Amino acid sequence: MRLSVISFANQIRRLLADERGAISVIMGVLMIPLVGALAIGFEVSNWYMTTRDMQNAADAAAVAAATNAKSNYDIEAKAVAARYGFVDGANSITVAASNTAACPGGTNTCYSVTITGFVPLLMSQIVGFQGDAIVNGTREKRLSSVAVAKAATQPEELCMVALAGSGAAQGIRTNGAPVANMNGCNVMSNTNAQCNGSDLGAGFGLAHGTSSGCGVTCPAGTSSYPQESKHGNSYSVAATNQLSGTLSLSNGNNFRCGDQMLTADTVINTPLGSTDPAVLIIENGQLDLNGHTLRTSTGSAVTLVFSGTPDPPGLTYLHAPTDNTNGSGGVLDIAAPKLGPWSGVAIYQDPSLTTGVDVSAAGNSPTWNITGLVYMPHASVQLKGAIDKATAGTSCLVLIADNFQLSGNAGIAKTDIGHCHDAGLTMPSATIPGRSALVL
Repeated sequence: MRLSVISFANQIRRLLADERGAISVIMGVLMIPLVGALAIGFEVSNWYMTTRDMQNAADAAAVAAATNAKSNYDIEAKAVAARYGFVDGANSITVAASNTAACPGGTNTCYSVTITGFVPLLMSQIVGFQGDAIVNGTREKRLSSVAVAKAATQPEELCMVALAGSGAAQGIRTNGAPVANMNGCNVMSNTNAQCNGSDLGAGFGLAHGTSSGCGVTCPAGTSSYPQESKHGNSYSVAATNQLSGTLSLSNGNNFRCGDQMLTADTVINTPLGSTDPAVLIIENGQLDLNGHTLRTSTGSAVTLVFSGTPDPPGLTYLHAPTDNTNGSGGVLDIAAPKLGPWSGVAIYQDPSLTTGVDVSAAGNSPTWNITGLVYMPHASVQLKGAIDKATAGTSCLVLIADNFQLSGNAGIAKTDIGHCHDAGLTMPSATIPGRSALVL
């Protein structure tokens, strides 16, 4: 009896110590999350591969739409997407194209393509994921890809425009090696452009012809207009038309008739921050710097307008800045207003004027330090001197004339001129061919 009890106790101890089969229980418990993880991993990988294919198709379709850039851009986009296996309207796939997508610059002129589709669930339901759509009675996952591209042609801002209305064969011409730095801004001629020795530091050199080497009403009657007279090598004008010291201008138009001549350095003061900025209108007369400096004070701004009437018999009016001194060169140092109807315009020649409008600056006579637009639509501009940004202005200079000739050591825009928008000027632009490109 005693032996039987001992034997039974030994069997119980051996049973309690036996670990055979325990691993099967543990594996049974661990297989549940393991299978779930494998299911999710497989499902996500399938979604990723499908989304990548969608994105490739959307990218190609957006570039195609931007390249086509016509009313049927959406047809072009859908045709390209179909080549990648995403056919609009088939198998619950949609391909949507738009030509009003937001561009990085803030405009809504880019092209977008959105591809949307559904893939059936394979294993993710094991862990309870039921998808986000039911298609034909089957639970599926919705996937989508978006691409945005800019058009092949984009507006490019211009810093020098030769209108060539006179028929000048070369609207822009340079000789020698002018010291120029357009800071990558563009130039354009309505005829030909020829740059010898310097490309002006321009970006695009545009021409309707061939481009070679260029970048990349007065209160007084007309009979009483005072005009400069020359005695030997000196010039003189009526005392009422002599400028010196301080010239205070009011808001709006300020008329002066006939030739205006500086007899000493002169500072222009104008009201600050007005939406009706000061405009100095010189009727039938030139602005002779006479070896002196005419400048706007800090914070002041002015638009200099040359206007007038047809020349009377025996008299030719000049309508431009000049420097008739025999001494050191004069300096025109003015900043254009940033507000109002003349915003960004520094010098403006009345388009009705066709004679007495040409400008020639040689050496440092005169030097132009100007912020803003210089608009002389019928003028032939010859520059051998220096023009640059205004001392008290923003770095901006845009030139528009009939034609330009630059030679010698013409120093043009020697400093950065890339702040015209800060100066209140909307720059002229030209649309040029380019390549469509993805922006998103």
